[in-house]
Formats: sequence, C-alpha cells, structure tokens
Amino acid sequence: MKIDSLDRWNVDASHPLIIAGPCSAETEEQLYETTKAIKAEGISLIRAGVWKPRTRPNSFEGVGQPALQWIQDIKKELNVKFAVEVANAMHVEEALHYGIDVLWIGARSTVSPFIVQEIADALRGCDLPVLIKNPINPDLALWIGAFERLHQAGVTKLGAIHRGFSTYQKTRFRNIPMWQLPIELKRQLPDMPMICDPSHITGKREMVAEISQVALDLNFDGLIIETHCNPEKAWSDASQQITPQALGELVRNLHIRKSSSQDIEYITHLEDLRTQIDHADREMIEILASRMELVAQIGAWKKKNNVAAFQLDRWNEVFKSRKEWAKSLRIREKFIVELFNLLHVESIRKQTEVMEDIRDENETESGLRVS
Repeated sequence: MKIDSLDRWNVDASHPLIIAGPCSAETEEQLYETTKAIKAEGISLIRAGVWKPRTRPNSFEGVGQPALQWIQDIKKELNVKFAVEVANAMHVEEALHYGIDVLWIGARSTVSPFIVQEIADALRGCDLPVLIKNPINPDLALWIGAFERLHQAGVTKLGAIHRGFSTYQKTRFRNIPMWQLPIELKRQLPDMPMICDPSHITGKREMVAEISQVALDLNFDGLIIETHCNPEKAWSDASQQITPQALGELVRNLHIRKSSSQDIEYITHLEDLRTQIDHADREMIEILASRMELVAQIGAWKKKNNVAAFQLDRWNEVFKSRKEWAKSLRIREKFIVELFNLLHVESIRKQTEVMEDIRDENETESGLRVS
C-alpha cells in the first residue's frame, strides 16, 4: 500500500504535527475565538466537529452545514486549515464544497465497512488527506480494512488516529490506549503516519499532556487535541478539552525524541543490550516449553484419576503467589496478571487437549472407534 508522507499533505508538516480545536463548532463566535487563540500559539491546522455522532438521540449532534460556512470564512481571515469528521457521502460532498483541507473518519464509522466504503466511493479521485480513527473495539483487521478501502479508491494521503478502545473495566482512561495495537499497525504499514488523540483516550484534560508525551516517546507523528476557548462551558466533551493557552504550554513542554541515532557508542551499546534480550527471550521460551510439558503431564495424571482440568483453589493460589513474587522483583502487577491469565488459558487448553488424546487412544484400543 503506497502512502504519501506528511510532507506531501499540503499542511504544516513540522514534527510533531499538531491538530487542535473544539470538539464541536458550537457558534461562529466560539469557533472564531478558539481558532484565533490556537493560531496565536503557532498551530494552524484546526479540528472542529461539524456533525457529531452521539451515543443517544436528543444530545447536541453538531450544527451541520452552517458551521462549514463559518469555517470557510475563518479560513480566509486567519489563514488556517481545517479538519472535520465525515460519516457519509453527503458529509464528504459538503466538506469538499466548502474547501475543508483534511477529513477524518470516526471510530463509530470505522466499525462499519459499509460506511467506510460509502465514504471511499465519495472520495474517489480526490487528492485530500484522510485520517481514520481506530474502531471502538480492538480489531486491527477492521482498522486496516478501512485503509485498504480508501486506498483502493485512490486516496493515498492516509493517516491513522489512535483514540483508544472502549472497555467495561474501570480504568483511569475513557478509552484504554492498548498501545500494542497502533504499534502493530505501524509494523504492518510502516509508512502510515500515526496521530494520537489523547483527549479521547483520557477523557480528562488533566491527563492530556501525560498521554501526549507517551505517544511521542513511542514515535507517533503527531497529536490531535480537543481545544476550546471556554472548555467548562463546551456543549460536548467538556471534561477533556483544554484552553488554547494550555495547548501552547503542552506543546512547548513536549520532549521530542529522535527516531534513531548514528552515534557509534549508542549503536554498539544498543546492539549489545538487544543481543542479551535475544538470549533472555530464547531462555524464556525454553522455560515456557518445559512448563507446558509439565502441564501436559498434569493433564494426563488428572485424566487417569478422573479429575477435572480446572481447579479454582489451585488457580487462586497461583494467581496470588505470582503477583507476590513479581512485586518482590519490582515487576508491574498488571503485567503479571495479564501474563498469567494468558498462561492459564493455554494451560487449560493443553490439559483438555491431552485428556482428549488419551480418551481417543483408549477408545481406539477398546475397539469403540473406527478409523
């Protein structure tokens, strides 16, 4: 998939790319004041919600077409560019008519191949940057499929927006980051510009700077941050929007990491550490293989004694003790919990597999099974 780099998008391609603006374009005055203040902080690519897909009806769902006229007027006066979300062919047609510079497809739209295809068909032949937010649930194939649909329609200025994933768990995030998903997307599509949306990941303005820095530490190409001239009175997502002044301070305080270094000392030491990691990983996999062999023996022994594969008391004992061992070695508890949950699932699978094999062998020996 050939994707154009950011420097061919006809926008400010400085690193990191910053897109900022209100969750919703509420009034012409609100949009103008916010845009003017953001421009004063040195940022000229503005986001604004024109159509707002809301969870429930009767919520504020955006001003719609009138906001596009405001945007057109503000673009001319303040010499800025605008990005808006589109969710169907009509949105695309109106956005193009009013000279919108960048489009994005929201998380609720990404989940539907029908919606994405409709947008792709409407954009066929258009040379416009299109950003695609990750789907609400952690489905990498669905995310990649959306890019493929746009690319097949001839859109080559593509970028990804990582806005986190919904969860029923109680966490400090509005949408959990699950950084491994955008990292895997980048591995599969290395030329894809990656933009982080810390506003939707956190849901809290107090955390936006923290997650912005994490994204840059992971070599993201830019940030899209909800910014409002009076966040407390915003008509939507008030708790996660920041002021233009706070945005400027956030950007100035970001630590920009180099993607790599040609320093010989850095390269030599890094390669030495990576070699040690390779050896440690090999040993770890060998230990896992030994563990699975023990699991298989347990499965056979349970089968012989007519005992079920899963015993809750034993699992509770393992779960508790491994967390304590990890704590004593200063390993993060959440990591160990996730790791041993995976190990437990695989161990149960292995035991039941062994039990089934033994049953098959016994039935064959007894003449009960015909091959």
